[in-house]
Amino acid sequence: MVTVKTPIILVNFKTYIEGTGKNGVKLAKDAEKVNLETGVCFGVAPQYVDIPVIVQSVDIPVFAQHIDPMKPGSYTGHVLPEAVKEAGAAGTLINHSERRLKLADVDAVVARARELSLVSVVCTNNIAVSTSAAALQPDMIAVEPPELIGTGIPVSKAKPEIVTSTVESVRRINPKVVVLCGAGITDGEDVAAAIRLGTQGVLVASGIVKAKNPYKVMLEFAEAVTKR
Repeated sequence: MVTVKTPIILVNFKTYIEGTGKNGVKLAKDAEKVNLETGVCFGVAPQYVDIPVIVQSVDIPVFAQHIDPMKPGSYTGHVLPEAVKEAGAAGTLINHSERRLKLADVDAVVARARELSLVSVVCTNNIAVSTSAAALQPDMIAVEPPELIGTGIPVSKAKPEIVTSTVESVRRINPKVVVLCGAGITDGEDVAAAIRLGTQGVLVASGIVKAKNPYKVMLEFAEAVTKR
């Protein structure tokens, strides 16, 4: 199992065709190349069916985009945490704004991830939800105001107070939780701003996956982290 380190740039492939199948493998290899060149940890979150082949292709952390809290049994259509673990995933996103859960379900999923030693990254949309999530003891929290996702307007610039207040609130509840920020991250300065505000990395999707040259953008992101 590869090690998840901070600062981290976690790339969510979503269901973009640019991150699907062979395209996803190429993206992951580009991320691994930047990791080797800069020493900055990159993680990738592909679609479930692409997890095994990407795990076999690269030596960087691979995350699931979601898991369900159930144990093995009669749950057709659900995502079993054990299956994700067996596929080679190092962790999972939880409660992304495009896969929202109730707080009780977030608690159950975090517990299942912990049971299987999967790194849990709980996505939140504001300070209050981030504070509540911190009490559930996930490994990471990624704050992403949903209205900024995919806009190219980074939360670190549009709403920096959300980032700083989230970092402060989470650390008061559980100082061990790593805080990331996302939404609208498109260039190195966005990453540098997020780090200056107290986060330990970023969660990014279209800014890398749909870029004309994803490798170049990832290199820029990594250099922003190393030069902070």
